[in-house]
Amino acid sequence: MIASVRGTVTATGPDHAVVEVGGIGLAVQCAPGTIAELRVGQPARLATSLVVREDSLTLYGFADDDAKALFELLQTASGVGPRLAQAVLAVHTPDAVRKAIANADTAALTRVPGIGKKGAERLVLELRDRVGPVAIGPDGAAGVTGGAWPEQVRQALVGLGWSTAQAEQAVAAVAETVDGETPPVPVLLKQAIRLLGRAR
Repeated sequence: MIASVRGTVTATGPDHAVVEVGGIGLAVQCAPGTIAELRVGQPARLATSLVVREDSLTLYGFADDDAKALFELLQTASGVGPRLAQAVLAVHTPDAVRKAIANADTAALTRVPGIGKKGAERLVLELRDRVGPVAIGPDGAAGVTGGAWPEQVRQALVGLGWSTAQAEQAVAAVAETVDGETPPVPVLLKQAIRLLGRAR
């Protein structure tokens, strides 16, 4: 079991990073919000969870041990695999996920691509008593306030290989779609990546 990796980030992509540990480059599947915090050429530590399948070994990476623990807990629910568990954490922070499950907020859970009403109800039913303490805050929202998100998304896009001009255009386009409550940074970053496409 590879519980964490620490080393130099040698590459990043929309859904993964490569961390060099002892001369070996480990490909780690990460949510956009986690990738946004990484910089190529800089050291990083990722909490990791190794998912073993008959035909593959996949390493999933997280900014901290809390997110990793929730990723593993989510997979104990019926019908939730690693990709869906990671999608949950790409849309919501761990505290927001716990709050949604504890309060049976199926509307919040169905904002995750791949989770419908029945899937959200199943998560609540199976995990409500196991999610642990719920952080107390004004609303437990996963989003960021003020003008912080444009800079975070812009930096993440530049880190993923787009030019500053392209990143600024994408951020401006995404900003026009934000009306009312600001979505979480990972959601905004995904929108920007979709706008830019994967072409370099």
